Amino acid sequence: MEPIDPIHVSEPGLIDLAITATDEAILQEAVEELGRRWATSGAPRVRRVPGEPGVTARLYADLRP
Repeated sequence: MEPIDPIHVSEPGLIDLAITATDEAILQEAVEELGRRWATSGAPRVRRVPGEPGVTARLYADLRP
């Protein structure tokens, strides 16, 4: 994963999430659930790391009311 961009955590309530799941379907389900609760950056780019289990993605969210 790339380093955290300061703009994505520049204010209280902004978060940078790294999500790891068993497969893309489960990861997408998690992203959709987070999107129902908070404003998010939407569908992330899914990554597979050779030799490591599962898939990973980065998502940005705004937890402010």
